[in-house]
Amino acid sequence: MTDTELLDRLRTGDHAAERDFYDRHVDRVYRLILRMSGRPELAQEWTQDTFIRAFSRIEQFRGDSALSSWLHTIAVSITLNGLRTQKRRDAFAAPLEEATTVAHASVESEPDLKVRLKAAIEALPAGTRAVFVMHDVEGFTHEEIGEALGVAIGTSKSQLFRAREKLRVALAAFAPRQLGKELA
Repeated sequence: MTDTELLDRLRTGDHAAERDFYDRHVDRVYRLILRMSGRPELAQEWTQDTFIRAFSRIEQFRGDSALSSWLHTIAVSITLNGLRTQKRRDAFAAPLEEATTVAHASVESEPDLKVRLKAAIEALPAGTRAVFVMHDVEGFTHEEIGEALGVAIGTSKSQLFRAREKLRVALAAFAPRQLGKELA
């Protein structure tokens, strides 16, 4: 069966065609995602996500490229988005062995710091606060922030600079003392 015939059957909602399409392409899609992610468990999940998205958007396939190329474009998109999300999650995850160290460190932290930090962030202007939270807390890039908020990359960068400066001023009392001042 050719891709054109398969596509016609897919567009009619033929479940046997969906199975044929899946069987025909699953190995290549999985290998592509595995090479990009390096993690078999993520490759399995994202392979399934690729086919779910492909089946839900089969009507949008214009035929400008091969059906397999279209499918691989979906796989790459899902993988890149997944890797960005995974990177943000991994940045905030601590190994289990360090759990006692992490828990112990937070007990020793200044209790008022959390309250003051939250208040200082909430006091930022809305646009500046959004950029700060998206970049420094959630790990988005300036390009992603610009796209999400509809602003230029330079605007995102300058808003982040302003936010950090305002927070530096608001939290100056919590900055560690300079060694020279402590010894004097």
